[in-house]
Amino acid sequence: MSRYDKIANNIDWGLLSTTLALIAVGLLCLYSAVRLTEVSIFFKQLLWISAAFVVMIVAFLVDYRAHMRLAWPMYVLMVLGVALVLFVGREISGARRWISLGFVSIQPSEFAKIIIIIWMAYWSEKKIQIESYGMKDLILPAIFILLPVGLILLEPDLGTAGIVAMIAVIMLLLLGVRRSTVISLGALFLSALPFAWLTLKDYQRNRILTFLDPSRDPLGTGYHATQSKIAVGSGGLWGKGYLQGTQTQLSFLPEHHTDFIFSVVAEEWGFAGTAILILLYIILVTKIIQVGYRAKDRFGSMICFGIAGYFTLHIFINISMTLGIFPVVGVPLPFISYGGSFMFMNLLCIGLVLNVAWRRFMF
Repeated sequence: MSRYDKIANNIDWGLLSTTLALIAVGLLCLYSAVRLTEVSIFFKQLLWISAAFVVMIVAFLVDYRAHMRLAWPMYVLMVLGVALVLFVGREISGARRWISLGFVSIQPSEFAKIIIIIWMAYWSEKKIQIESYGMKDLILPAIFILLPVGLILLEPDLGTAGIVAMIAVIMLLLLGVRRSTVISLGALFLSALPFAWLTLKDYQRNRILTFLDPSRDPLGTGYHATQSKIAVGSGGLWGKGYLQGTQTQLSFLPEHHTDFIFSVVAEEWGFAGTAILILLYIILVTKIIQVGYRAKDRFGSMICFGIAGYFTLHIFINISMTLGIFPVVGVPLPFISYGGSFMFMNLLCIGLVLNVAWRRFMF
C-alpha cells in the first residue's frame, strides 16, 4: 500500500464531509445576505475559503506533535500580535481589532484561540503526572491565559476575550480540578463581577441592560436583537424560501452577513432548515470529541477537546444571541459567517483534528 493510499484510508471522511456541507450552507446563506447590497463579499469569501483550505491541508500534513516544540514561540508571537493591534490596528466602530496589510486585514485575536488551545495542550502534556489540579497548580497557566485575554479586552473585544478564557477553563476542567478549587474559583469569579462591570465600555453595558430589558432602547442598542427575533420568528416551520427573506433582502436585519447570519437561515429556511444546520454542528462536534478520545497521546486529545470547545462556544453564543437569549457580543457562526481570519481559524482547527485522527494509525 502506497503512502497516499494510507492517507486516504485513514482520513476521517465523516468529519471532512460535514465540514464541506457546512461551508456549502454558509456560501448559500452569504450569497442571499449580500446579493442586493455588496455581492463582492461573496466572492471575497470564496477566495478566503480557497486560501483557508491550503492552511487546512498544511495543518493536516505536518505532524501535530511538532507543535509541542512551537507552543512557546507561537504564544509569544500571539501576545505580540494582540498587543501590536492596540497601537497600529485599524479602528472600526471604536474598536481596534484588525491590522491592515494593504491588500488584506487580519484579526490577531482570532488566532489567539487556537494558540491558547495548543499552549494548554502542551502545558497539560508536561504536567501529565498531576492527576488533580489545586489552586497552586493553576497559578502559572492562569497568568499566561489572562495576559492575552486582558489585551483583547483592551481592543475592546468582549466576545473573543470571553471565548479564549472559556476555552481555557473547559480544558482545565477536563484535566481534573479539585472540587475545593472549583468552588473557590467560582466564588472569586462571582465576587469580581461588580468590578468587571465598572471596566466595561458604555456601549457594552448598554448591550447587557438592553438584553435584560429589550424595550429599553428598541431603535438603538436593542435594534439588532429585535430585528433578528423578527426574522427568526417570521420564518415559521419551512421558511419564506431561499432569497425571499424580507428582513434580509430589504436590509432591516443589521450585520446579516456576519454576526446575525443565523437569522438569515431561520427566515428563509425556517425551523426545518435551522434544525438541519444544528444537526450538522452536532455531528461536527461529536466527531471531534471522538477523535480526541481515540488519540494516542494527551497532547492530541487536549487539542481536539479544546477545538470541540471552541466550536461549541461559537455555535451556542451566536445562535443564543440571534434568538435574544444572550447579549449581543459579536461572535460569528463557524463556516457560515463572513470573515477571512475566522474561516482560516475554522479550517485550521479541522486540519489539526484530521491530523490527530490520522496520526493515531502512524504511531
